[in-house]
Amino acid sequence: MQLIKMGLMDNVRSAIEYNQLRKFTRSRHMENVESPIYSQIALDIAIRISKGEIKEGTRLSGRSILAGEYKVSPETIRRSLRILQDMEIVKVYASSGVKVTSRPNAVGFIERYNIGKDMRSRRNEIVSLLKKREELDVKLTSLIDDVCDLSERFRNISPVHAVEIDVPEGAPIIGRSVTDLRFWQQTRATIVGIKREGKIIISPGPYASFQPHDIVLVIGDKEAPDRVLKLITEG
Repeated sequence: MQLIKMGLMDNVRSAIEYNQLRKFTRSRHMENVESPIYSQIALDIAIRISKGEIKEGTRLSGRSILAGEYKVSPETIRRSLRILQDMEIVKVYASSGVKVTSRPNAVGFIERYNIGKDMRSRRNEIVSLLKKREELDVKLTSLIDDVCDLSERFRNISPVHAVEIDVPEGAPIIGRSVTDLRFWQQTRATIVGIKREGKIIISPGPYASFQPHDIVLVIGDKEAPDRVLKLITEG
């Protein structure tokens, strides 16, 4: 079933390639096709053979007639036929022209062409994505540097410092209230919260007391943490 499905997909793709290629090769814009013109012509002839338009055993028109049909030089047609002969799709005779020898080889040539085209497309996409990633990496590095620089500058100019200080077991402030300790007067720091047993007491009032293993959140000037630590440990 998978092989049948793949075969149907190949047939559809070949039909699409065929219609698009015939449109290109019969127009005046063949020079815009990425692949060499002689390769495109070889593919077009192979598609016509695979579709049964040109039967096995058929003798193709001379180079001059094919050159007129595709609007290219006889030399370009010669190179196209050389590809088909190398793939054993046709046989070129010096005196009697070109004879179609194998439809299966034409089908195989088209399949290989499609695979090669897909691989080139994937490769180009990968190259494009890698280029974009490099550009993003450069921008990201620049932004990170800017953020670090701004953070350092903010730290240097900010007059307020926020810290967390633990209340150890046996600290002299245990059981005493904020008012009793004259916390603000001694530390010049403001208590914004106390972490206790997994919970946070926001803006504790003046009568809040301290317990072992409390984590006191305070803000103040850059010397405030030292003064708070001294009060906690010395009372």
